[in-house]
Amino acid sequence: MRGPGLFCCCLTALLLLGGADDVNEAEEITTRDRTHIDSTLKLTEDSPKDDYAGALQRLRKIYHNAIRPLELSYKYNELRQHEITAYQGRTLADSAADGEITSKPMVLFLGPWSVGKSTMVNYLLGLDDTPYQLYTGAEPTTSEFTVLMHGPKMKTIEGIVMAADSSRSFSPLEKFGQNFLEKLIGIEIPHKLLERVTFVDTPGIIENRKQQERGYPFNEVCQWFIDRADLIFVVFDPTKLDVGQELEMLFRQLKGRESQIRIILNKADSLATQELMRVYGALFWSLAPLINVTEPPRVYVSSFWEDDYHPDTHKELFLKEEISLLEDLKQVIENRLENKIAFIRQHAIRVRIHALLVDRYLHTYKDKMTFFSDGELVFKDIIEDPDKYFIFKSILAKTNVSKFDLPNKEAYKDFFGVNPITSFKLLSQQCSYMGGCLLDKIEKAITHELPDLLGSIGLGKKPGALNCDVTGCGEAPKNRYRKH
Repeated sequence: MRGPGLFCCCLTALLLLGGADDVNEAEEITTRDRTHIDSTLKLTEDSPKDDYAGALQRLRKIYHNAIRPLELSYKYNELRQHEITAYQGRTLADSAADGEITSKPMVLFLGPWSVGKSTMVNYLLGLDDTPYQLYTGAEPTTSEFTVLMHGPKMKTIEGIVMAADSSRSFSPLEKFGQNFLEKLIGIEIPHKLLERVTFVDTPGIIENRKQQERGYPFNEVCQWFIDRADLIFVVFDPTKLDVGQELEMLFRQLKGRESQIRIILNKADSLATQELMRVYGALFWSLAPLINVTEPPRVYVSSFWEDDYHPDTHKELFLKEEISLLEDLKQVIENRLENKIAFIRQHAIRVRIHALLVDRYLHTYKDKMTFFSDGELVFKDIIEDPDKYFIFKSILAKTNVSKFDLPNKEAYKDFFGVNPITSFKLLSQQCSYMGGCLLDKIEKAITHELPDLLGSIGLGKKPGALNCDVTGCGEAPKNRYRKH
């Protein structure tokens, strides 16, 4: 996304649509027709029966049999990188992992304050004029992380209760402290859309507010939700296009998740055509330094609230943009299982790499130890300069590992600071006559079982049926978040 060339065609499209140059005041505000939401998302149909129950059960089995044992043995969670759950004992951790594996797709709303995030949630769910309408206003209003979930009846759940219920997959949020849990709230609503997806509304970014003023690590909490989101809506409005420090930090956190990001220019019907063109261009220029990718994220231009569009504006354009956004949301819902399998496979790859690195550190330590050596000094030398002992290079040379998947070397200083190297066993010792070797099991899951499961779904076959020749065992599953 460099220069005006990449968005000039979009600006031209706005010109060709014609329409009035000025926006006249509305004579009467009417409520917008919502039938396109129900029809696009197929909410009028009965909730689809989960034809993937067998595949979901098998995914859970693969995780517990092939991935979880190595994860526990080498304390992967304490590396604090992309963990599925915080390790809190075998039973609770397994339960939380099950909750995340079976959880619905998550849609995350991010952006500056008062750009219409909460109003957009109200509109999509039809919460306006109901007891559970999210509070909105011109001033900063949302100070909580609000999770909207399906439930048999409308009720509010406190954050401390959500964190205590491991089946909801939110128990790892306890690590951010009680101050954060007081800013976390859940709302259960018997809504058709929430049967298939979970919405998360976040506090708006205020550039002059420091993290310590919030009382909890705001960026770390955002990262936790970003790592688990299937679709990320970053919302702007025509009056808040400036990029400050907090917004820059947010886009750094979104790095690598460009395929899930959708940029929304909200409140578009408040502008005349010429103004809208200028604002659209200004938004691209503001975001260009932050999203340095060949194909920029999709930008939707519309107004997401219950009131009808202002008269004499580009209603047809805004409606088409809204339907396109809903189509993206529908695709995420339909591909929920494929996305979950791909996520678990990525997690398995990271666990395997971590185990190989710990094994290499342990091998090096044993090789350098002699009868007269000081074990603490020997390992300190290894951990301070792993390149001298070819720790990471040996992993790349002997295994099918990408250098882009390797963790940060500094992370292992902290990891071994709380986990003595002598507390681990070599991978060659992690084998049993009946159960086989832990490394072999996770490699089989990565190269055969998970790709086969993913392929069987894509081919419309009965979940669980294996055909390595057809699915291409060992190939990384393609990103299915985007429409091609």
